[in-house]
Amino acid sequence: MFSGSVTRSLNTQATLGRHTCSPTAVPRLPALRGYSGLRPGVWRHRAAQTLQPCSKALLQARAFGGLSQCVRAAVAAPAPPQVESEPAPKELHGFSLVQQEFIQEYNSDVLIYRHDKTGAEVMSLVNDDENKTFGVVLRTPVENSKGIPHILEHSVLCGSRKYPIKEPFVELMKGSMQTFLNAFTYPDRTCYPVASANLQDFYNLVNVYLDAVLHPNCINDEKTFAQEGWHLELKDGKDDMTYKGVVFNEMKGVYSSPDSVNNRYTQTNMFPDNTYFHDSGGDPQVIPELTFKEFQDFHGRYYHPSNARFWFYGDDEPQERLRLLGSYLDEFDARPVDSTVHLQPLLKEPKQVTVKYAAGEQSEEPAKAFVSLNWVMHDEPLSLETELALEFLDSLMLGTAAAPLRKALNDSGLGEAIIGGGMQGELCQMGFSLGLKGVDPANADKVEQLIISELEKLAKTGFSKASIEAAVNSIEFDLRENNTGRFPRGLSLMLRSMSAWIYDRDPLSRLRWTEPLEHFKARLASGEDIFGPLIQKYLLKNSHRIRVDTLPDEELAAKQEADEKQRLGDIRRQMDQTQEQGVIAETLELQHRQETPDTAEALACVPTLQLEDIPKEAASIPTDISEQQNVTMLQHELFTNDVLYMETALDMRTLPPNLLPLIPLFCRSLTQMGTQSESFIDLTDRIGRQTGGLSFYPFISSRRGSSEPLAYLMVRGKAMAEKAPELLDVMRDILLTARLDDKSRFKQMVLETRAGLEAGVVSSGHAMAAARLDAQRSIAGWAQEQTGGLSYLNYVRDLSQRIDSDWEGIQQDLETIRKALLHRTGAVVNLTGDQKTLSSAAAPVREFLAALPEQGLSGSSWQGILPAQNEAITVPTQVNYVGKAGNLFEDAGYQLHGSSYVINKLLGTTWLWDRVRVSGGAYGGFCDFDNHSGMFTYLSYRDPNLLKTVDVYDGTADFLRNLQVDDDALTKAIIGTMGDVDGYQLPDAKGYTALMRHLLQVSDSERQQRREEILSTSPRHFKDFAEAIDAVKSKGQVVVVTSAERAQAVNDKERPGFFNEIIKVL
Repeated sequence: MFSGSVTRSLNTQATLGRHTCSPTAVPRLPALRGYSGLRPGVWRHRAAQTLQPCSKALLQARAFGGLSQCVRAAVAAPAPPQVESEPAPKELHGFSLVQQEFIQEYNSDVLIYRHDKTGAEVMSLVNDDENKTFGVVLRTPVENSKGIPHILEHSVLCGSRKYPIKEPFVELMKGSMQTFLNAFTYPDRTCYPVASANLQDFYNLVNVYLDAVLHPNCINDEKTFAQEGWHLELKDGKDDMTYKGVVFNEMKGVYSSPDSVNNRYTQTNMFPDNTYFHDSGGDPQVIPELTFKEFQDFHGRYYHPSNARFWFYGDDEPQERLRLLGSYLDEFDARPVDSTVHLQPLLKEPKQVTVKYAAGEQSEEPAKAFVSLNWVMHDEPLSLETELALEFLDSLMLGTAAAPLRKALNDSGLGEAIIGGGMQGELCQMGFSLGLKGVDPANADKVEQLIISELEKLAKTGFSKASIEAAVNSIEFDLRENNTGRFPRGLSLMLRSMSAWIYDRDPLSRLRWTEPLEHFKARLASGEDIFGPLIQKYLLKNSHRIRVDTLPDEELAAKQEADEKQRLGDIRRQMDQTQEQGVIAETLELQHRQETPDTAEALACVPTLQLEDIPKEAASIPTDISEQQNVTMLQHELFTNDVLYMETALDMRTLPPNLLPLIPLFCRSLTQMGTQSESFIDLTDRIGRQTGGLSFYPFISSRRGSSEPLAYLMVRGKAMAEKAPELLDVMRDILLTARLDDKSRFKQMVLETRAGLEAGVVSSGHAMAAARLDAQRSIAGWAQEQTGGLSYLNYVRDLSQRIDSDWEGIQQDLETIRKALLHRTGAVVNLTGDQKTLSSAAAPVREFLAALPEQGLSGSSWQGILPAQNEAITVPTQVNYVGKAGNLFEDAGYQLHGSSYVINKLLGTTWLWDRVRVSGGAYGGFCDFDNHSGMFTYLSYRDPNLLKTVDVYDGTADFLRNLQVDDDALTKAIIGTMGDVDGYQLPDAKGYTALMRHLLQVSDSERQQRREEILSTSPRHFKDFAEAIDAVKSKGQVVVVTSAERAQAVNDKERPGFFNEIIKVL
């Protein structure tokens, strides 16, 4: 689940201590707890060859080189030196040592213990990483799609034996220095991980999570089941009866997304005979069939130490880990738990299935289909080297835009964007899925024929030497660098290890990759044909191949809604008056409980830090500032293991405003059309061999005190220190000589972009609403919306039609952008590395800057802004995304004070959590204060309500006025805020943070001032902020993403004329 308060991109993070790489991000989704479907990757998380900025719909907290952006380099980073480990105790605290091994790849001493009484297994990694990680993972296979493990995953964190309050999880969100606090449900397992760099905080988190998993109150509390899972809701005999529940509404949102529906049907048909046939997250059509008894039985069956894997990682004391864990496990006895995930037998012959997704009424071009081919690749365990070889094969076929299979699909013109993603390696059997969406159903056979013919060609002709070298270097660097951004390294390794351990395989196998990698490279060097036989055996000659055609159905959404109403009507008609009054009473009783806070005495049971534990001084990042060739140079001397991290920010304010929407596609074109001297494929291979990856994207932000926005074209890259000249050469060649004349490639990029934006409106409507609200109040917001919001979607749709009629005009626009942006006046170069690395980059940087033109076009005036009005953006969906925003600086005259961060944090974990999520049933509700523009934004996510949620927003000021915040609650809010401010960062992230602070003109003295204001926040500040936030109620605007029927009902009946404009998108 998620809810809470967040700060907008480059706000709290850049101002006070953290950063994000997203140039135009909306609020991140904090504290996600929920369903996790198929996840790619065996040895590493999938990465694009080109480093991309975070999208608006993704977690804002992802840093450069994060979970899905592992970057590449031509020369592998040196492995850390091996350290001799001391023998661990063979017996301690009721545990017996099973195995001890030093894993050189991660400089970790690995201790595997077994608990004597229960047989529970513990994997304990001891190293010098201060970002400590704990996790418990249980195998939880399902026999239906009622969503039991998903609802349990939400519910067990709603109070336990030692912490008998409504939601200890929320209390941890309020008052912890956690660097990760989450839970998620896989198709066959449930994970409860936490992380913190503060030792006492880490132990607090471990205690709460262990008690929650092993002794949850929810198994004896039907109201928690009703709140998190589902219940009938009826507040008055005159109202319509509805289904409510957090997971129920979350999964309605999932099933509203055509991409998610396609993924669901794909997995079902790939695995018709084992647990993966069912949806562990829950199908909203069958979730209401789940009984409380089934819920209790599932916990009793699987939530036992004998079915658990426990994980520790970091620099804390390994013996204390066992003592703490043993104190929970010792009261249990061993028992047999049958949680085996049975293998799917391979089909004897391929099959084809056709399914439907809900599409809106199409006024112009008809909705298109999803077409994919999907394989289960084996029914016996694979060797480690085979898994690694398949991962390389996947990278060679699909890992970059120039990879042959990916390129063939993109160039075919048969669809708009690739789906499937290739290898899927985190379930008990590896799969391979690939296809296209945006396909004319008449061309479905052609998609299948193309995939098969390309596989046959690759099996016969293989891959170029340059492509293999690039793939090997890329993957090896991914593994060695282990750069997971703000995602804890310990958690990344836990998930990697669990993909073997959870199936009773060697948990260390996925961590020991050096030997199989070296052997694999030796086979390549010998000239052995490795990849052709793999394609033949696991794909072409594999009869377990399923083609899934997911077709649009314009009537399906209405039918699903009618079926639900019919079902509820039938239930109600079968009730007598007493039963109906019972539902009303239960609804009101649940609501009363949800809206009644725990007492201060009860809340005291949750352990927390004290203000004395928080450093009083703001940490600084070493930064040397100089000028070179009219360019500002920032250098940060930090240990980076011989890796150079570099950003170049080119002034974008010289760009004519009418060309702003073309900027994202210009950025993609730079690396996807080749240069004057090399083809697209050769350029891609060069990037893979010689650099650590490159990205180009626009960065746009408001700056406090100015109506003029900041705008830069960001050029980001990394390489080993000795490859710095090659990195700078590639940057120079791309910027100055990139071809911008490949019409067919550009058209495919436009179609991919359009498909992604359209999917994002349905799955991440809160991002669209937030961007729209910002665009109504500031030039920076308008510019961001032009490059990533609804206006951008409309531009891309028009552009897709313009390509064939005015390609010369588009090409001229692209060249105009290059002339406007490629100059060094006003540029900023940011370098991060150790002293030796920075020295090695000095000469190449000078040569790079000298190659750039000194001047570009003259400055342009950006004056755009959208009308301030209430808008409904309509798509086929069963849920709503509700946003409301106002500008506190302009509408209320608010003067920024550090207490606003604390209040923002508290609002998201109390008022909005309780009213929007808990009693409202939304999957998430949060607020966001952009301290640069002054925008204060409320947003909800997968929300069953619309106007009710707006009313909650409007009640925020009164909530603050009436709030009696005691010392403990205030302390928690302050500590939680400082956890956001002092977030853990890897060296590259620190360097990027320093760049953001420089661009936004945030000094260390201002950061120290805000820190002191946060630490000295008092109840008086809450009352003062209430007056400011009241301006959002009276002067703010509402933008929602909803269904056409819901928007019309609001305007016609519920609140006539509420929306100034209803905009149909899909």
